[in-house]
Parts: sequence; structure tokens; C-alpha cells
Amino acid sequence: MCITCGCGNPEASPHDHEHSHDHHDHSHPHAHNPGVAAHSHTPESRLISIEQDILAKNAGFARENRRLFAVRGVFALNLVSSPGSGKTTLLSQTVRILGDEFPVAVIGGDQQTANDAERIRAAGAPAVQINTGKGCHLDAHGVGHALEQLPLPEGGILFIENVGNLVCPADFDLGEAHKVVVLSVTEGEDKPLKYANMFAAADLMLLNKIDLLPHVEFDVAQCLDYARRVNPTLQILQLSARTGEGMAAWLDWLRQGQRAALAQQAARLETELAAVRARLARTAG
Repeated sequence: MCITCGCGNPEASPHDHEHSHDHHDHSHPHAHNPGVAAHSHTPESRLISIEQDILAKNAGFARENRRLFAVRGVFALNLVSSPGSGKTTLLSQTVRILGDEFPVAVIGGDQQTANDAERIRAAGAPAVQINTGKGCHLDAHGVGHALEQLPLPEGGILFIENVGNLVCPADFDLGEAHKVVVLSVTEGEDKPLKYANMFAAADLMLLNKIDLLPHVEFDVAQCLDYARRVNPTLQILQLSARTGEGMAAWLDWLRQGQRAALAQQAARLETELAAVRARLARTAG
């Protein structure tokens, strides 16, 4: 974690929106920058105490987000990558195709500007931009506030486009079903080894910009081997968001996740309905 660069400071806020607090109770009985326990005496122990406190609070907000997604049948994904991997282009192409099949919405994270959200809205999906200021990742609390400004895609997919960074986002659960790490062939094939925590935390890796392979020095086989050394269960898809090559497999993966989220929602509702019928039967008897 990066205590010194702003992570843990509550600078993140949805771009050009007021908080209505419709969906969540994000009350703050504690200070945003928690103090150090009285028994901590060394810089190292102080940092550990702060990090643990930040992650514990984030985990609580993530559980709240996850509960909301489950109730509404939302398949939520956390997209992570280095800057320039092509996440926004990938999302723009994705929402153009899937937007006619089921609801799709996007929360985007950047330190400044609302450029990415504007591109997503132009592609046809509602989007909210979170500007993190000095912070280099999204957290579950900020995502919860962004959900207050975004039509929740009930029965559909919520894409959370994280800040371009392969370090801190690995540690912060946003309530998503899966982390999806996007790596482009214009980067080094050793990225999975250099940023092992992120690739270990992800369930799917998208190797993007494969249309550029004839023009760059990038060893695909070596990259995939490195990724599977770090995470043997990691699913990997190769695609080009620009040309559309390989996009069909990505879209099918998304459709399967959306159907699974709906099936889980249906099972939960059936369980609740069975409990209500049982209570009704007892009162009738």
C-alpha cells in the first residue's frame, strides 16, 4: 500500500455530482485518516496499524456493495491495468454491443478529468467518473457513493474502470465479482512477474492490442507463462478492442457472468418466497 501518496485520504468523489445517499448509509463515525493505536511506538508499527485500519474499513464497504449487487442481480467487474492499456476503448466497444442485450453501466476512476466517462456515455451507457486527486486507486466507499449517482444496471453488468495502476488496486476489494486485469502488447511481457499481486488477485487477464504484435517486440508465450506462474487458475483471453479480433470470447464470458448473477438472484428470491409461504401456511393452520 502507499500511505504517502494519498491512498486512504477521502479525496475521491464522483465528478460534478452531489451526494444524495439514496442507496447506502456511508456515515462516518470515525476520522478518515485513522489515528495510531496508543501502543504503537515505531514508524513501521504505525504504518501497519494505518494500513490494517484502512483495509478493514474498505472491506466493510465492499461487503455492503456486494450485498447490493447480489440483491439487484448485478454482475460487477473491477477492471485494472497500467495507463494506456486500452481499458476505455475496450469498454466503449463492449457497451456498444451489450447495451442492446441488458443494462450496462460504468464507474470510471482517474486522478483528474471526466474524459473516460464522456467516452462511455457517447458509446451509449450511463457512466460516473470518480476523480481520486492524489489517490492512485478506487476504494469501496467511493464506489458506494458513485452508485448513488448512477442508474444501477439491475440484471446487467457494472464495469468499474479503476485508476491506471497495477499496485494498490490489488489490495482493495470494491465488492466486485471478479478483478479483470488488462495487459497490452505494447507493455513488457514480464508485467505479471513485476506486479505479481495484481495478477494473483485477478480471475481473468485480457491481453489487448494483439493487432500490434507484428509491430512490437512482445513474446506472447512467455507472457502467458509468467502469468500462469503467478496465478495457475488465471483465465486468459487475447483480443484487440480496436479491430474486434477475439472480442467474441470476451463478450461470451460477460454474458455467462451476467446469466450466473441472474440465476443467483432468482435462487435467493425463491428461498425468500419459500420462507414467506411457510410462514403463511403456519398462520393459516
